[in-house]
Amino acid sequence: MAEDIVKEQIYTIPLRGVKVAPRWKRANKAMSLIREYLERHMKATPEMIKIDKSINERVWERGCEKPPSFIRVRAAKYADGEVQAELAA
Repeated sequence: MAEDIVKEQIYTIPLRGVKVAPRWKRANKAMSLIREYLERHMKATPEMIKIDKSINERVWERGCEKPPSFIRVRAAKYADGEVQAELAA
């Protein structure tokens, strides 16, 4: 990981789209939506996105059937193209 941050942004990611998935797949779908959102807005490939454990814990906090409707994420893109995302405070 390079030390040079090219872009850092806080995003509020809507997760209402998970309601169309079966109840037992909703948390997995939410994680997929977060990754897709970061791909689109940070202009990165799926392999370059690293999602912090805190985001995963927040999504799974109420179980797989009831993920949050939105989540605030701090994403930082480094000079080598790697994107690291963590839960925004």
